[in-house]
Amino acid sequence: MNIPVAQPFIGDSEKKLVDEAMDSKELSGFCGRFISKFEKGFAEYSDCEYGVSTTSGTSALHLALAVLKIGPGDEVIVSSFTNMATFFAVLYQGAKPVPVDIEPDTWNLNPSLVEEKITKKTKAILVVHIYGHPVDMDPLIALAKKYNLFIIEDCAEAHGAVYKGRKIGSLGDIGCFSFYANKIITTGEGGMITTNNKDLADRARMLKSLAFGDKNKFMHQEIGFNFRMTNIQAAVGCAQLEKIDFIIDKKREIAGLYNDQLEKIEELQLPVEKPYAKNVYWMYHIVLRGGLKDKRGLLMSALKKEGIDTRESFIPYNGQEFFINQGLAKKSDCPVSNMVGDRGLYLPSGPILSEKEIIYVSDNIIKIINEHK
Repeated sequence: MNIPVAQPFIGDSEKKLVDEAMDSKELSGFCGRFISKFEKGFAEYSDCEYGVSTTSGTSALHLALAVLKIGPGDEVIVSSFTNMATFFAVLYQGAKPVPVDIEPDTWNLNPSLVEEKITKKTKAILVVHIYGHPVDMDPLIALAKKYNLFIIEDCAEAHGAVYKGRKIGSLGDIGCFSFYANKIITTGEGGMITTNNKDLADRARMLKSLAFGDKNKFMHQEIGFNFRMTNIQAAVGCAQLEKIDFIIDKKREIAGLYNDQLEKIEELQLPVEKPYAKNVYWMYHIVLRGGLKDKRGLLMSALKKEGIDTRESFIPYNGQEFFINQGLAKKSDCPVSNMVGDRGLYLPSGPILSEKEIIYVSDNIIKIINEHK
């Protein structure tokens, strides 16, 4: 077999809407009915009043920080274990990211470690709903109220995930989503800000489009960005949005099948679903332990020989050599993140994965583990 780690679920409906966008000659991010339709539809799906499309999840994060006027001299608390785009966005604004370690089971930001990191310079908490599992938000919302902080949600991997009955992206001041090709739904590249605050939405719309003026377009209001999603991408997004619940159901089904196959393997730590959460399992992420903890490379290589693609876990902020060499991070800061980054990987998890393929992946994992005990 040849099983990629992820593939998008796309078909005729995406082609149809892209053709409509092409036929209308509405291609850019300045015009086109699909942009507003996608923004409105995705915001509603995420239990939010407003959606503002962007070029990527990274630009959504960058834009969110700019909208909140976070910049030099400010500090932003960030989960250490994440794609580095989360940290880059803070650095783009000249602010200082402050990494916080993660929970050993959800791999999300550990709320119990946050308050000790808050200083007079702290302006926001940037949470990451890693691999599709919501962060435990109530303690963080309480801290944000206590210290007058913003909450930004990095929802790049968690479209449709639910925390205590509420969709992620609606819990903080701003939610940031990615529509990269391997995300729950995709526009190829692309992103979205969600919020229930009209002023923040209006400011995001202004800044993302070069801060053009209202009366005189070329009298710019501020230093703006060119973060506009195209109408063609939005057309793909509209078609994908019709499939989002089906895709999430498939993701959850895939996770359940993997759990059934692998739950008795002591050397594997499997993903969890806390009582407060609906996990959308963006990727089926596992962490090696026991006698397998130092054999990730061996396992991944052996799986590759059987046609099974995998990916290492993210390297946390405090494990990035560039930041360590710049004196911006210390390797010892976040031990749980280090452990997960060193021992974790994710398995093929795309929504078109078949039960036969899942069993094939699982059988090979079990065989390889038994051969190297």
